[in-house]
Amino acid sequence: MRRILFTGGGSAGHVTVNTALIPKFRELGWEIYYMGSYQGIEAELIRRLKDVRYIGISTGKLRRYLDWKNVTDPFRVIKGCYEAYRKIKHIKPDVVFSKGGFVSVPVVLGARLNKVPVVIHESDITPGLANRIAIPFASKVCATFPETLEHLPRGKSDLVGAVVREELKNGDAARGLAFCGFTNREPVLLVMGGSLGSQRINGMVRNNLDRLIDRFQIVHICGKGQIDRTLISQRYRQYEYVTDRLPDMMAMADIVVSRAGSNAIFEFLALHKPMLLIPLSKQASRGDQILNAESFEKRGFCHVLREEDMNDDSFVDSILRLYDRRTEIAENMTRHHEEDAAGKVIQLIMDTAK
Repeated sequence: MRRILFTGGGSAGHVTVNTALIPKFRELGWEIYYMGSYQGIEAELIRRLKDVRYIGISTGKLRRYLDWKNVTDPFRVIKGCYEAYRKIKHIKPDVVFSKGGFVSVPVVLGARLNKVPVVIHESDITPGLANRIAIPFASKVCATFPETLEHLPRGKSDLVGAVVREELKNGDAARGLAFCGFTNREPVLLVMGGSLGSQRINGMVRNNLDRLIDRFQIVHICGKGQIDRTLISQRYRQYEYVTDRLPDMMAMADIVVSRAGSNAIFEFLALHKPMLLIPLSKQASRGDQILNAESFEKRGFCHVLREEDMNDDSFVDSILRLYDRRTEIAENMTRHHEEDAAGKVIQLIMDTAK
């Protein structure tokens, strides 16, 4: 039996591509392992999957800003590399597939020390810090955007497109409405701030809740520990994080407000959901979400509201303008040619496996 080891984590965006591919390899009869942090979101999401053996290792976050943990976390990374090396030596996988995130660095290095080939997937236009560290040790690198190839080494980089979870395409709007207690007579606004939540977007929604629920039924996925239990309305539903019900909630949504992480926006594109994208500012990130959002805006898939331009009025006005243009934007999305990215990645992994 052939064996594959997946890695990636720190946020749900570094896990979703893996969860899209895992069922495919299960069908092919591969033995599946996943290596990540002991208690991170990847552990929570992967441990619920059947026929996947989860292996925890020590990890340390790679930060671009000053923090006292920058002194201690490099030692956790070194410890994680040693743990990954030993555990990979025991597992003997044929190939490692890495989605990135800081948890993946020790796994990629441990694989290289065991001479196990590594395939890396980069979702954003420019590679993140973890992938920039790991790419020299990879056999192949997959890109989502054509622009990304300019930032990757020639000869081992392939444009594959966006890998979208198949289960999202099987959502049922009626089930979503019933779960939230909504009616099908009024539009639904879905707000997502990423798996870790966005305090800024959460605050904007809640500051303007009366204005928004006058026009929309709102389902708000706000992040762990960020539910405001003082806000009670039949037209407003809050959830920390959604897994099994997410396809139904996405199916019932007329428009979406979201950050601009690559995995999420390609999922909305595949479902033809008009988006208001509020990318993380350059003060809070390396600017990758800004590039993602600009790329989608040029193709007519979304409206973009810069975080530094966001206030109560601009937030509400942007949502209303998006809703007014929803039909035009959805039609633009239907002209997007969706490739079999998952099939390309699977074939590339199989060709790379030792």
